[in-house]
Amino acid sequence: MASYFDEHNCEPLGDGEQPNHLLHLARLLIDGGYAREWDMEFESISGGNRAPPASKEVVKSLPVVNVTEEEATDKMNCPICLAEYKAGDETRKMPCGHRFHPTCILPWLERTNSCPVCRQEVPTDNPDYEEFKKQKARQKQREFEIEALHDSMYG
Repeated sequence: MASYFDEHNCEPLGDGEQPNHLLHLARLLIDGGYAREWDMEFESISGGNRAPPASKEVVKSLPVVNVTEEEATDKMNCPICLAEYKAGDETRKMPCGHRFHPTCILPWLERTNSCPVCRQEVPTDNPDYEEFKKQKARQKQREFEIEALHDSMYG
């Protein structure tokens, strides 16, 4: 039988280390089933227009960037778990430039296709959603062109 730490893919706390209570609360909310209830409530409000997960190819191709000594001394931290990076820690870099622990960002991208900090979207494996994004971009471009035409006529 596997130990608790092996089963949960984690390490025991070292001497003097304190647990991250905020991270424990987040895991309780997600793993405790509350997230599924919120998803169902969100889908009922939004009409089911929820963004699909990120493309598996995009996730695999996220660059791995190790934390430098300078970044560690600047007390940079992961925006998801809020833990400070240590020199040599492995992070995954999103196309927008934000970096996260792999254990934090990979589960996020399994649920949605955007950066948790800036909400920049990455491609998905869902052709319907990709077409929806293209139509949305075309609509935004049309609105911009109409506004520019209006401004040129009456500005």
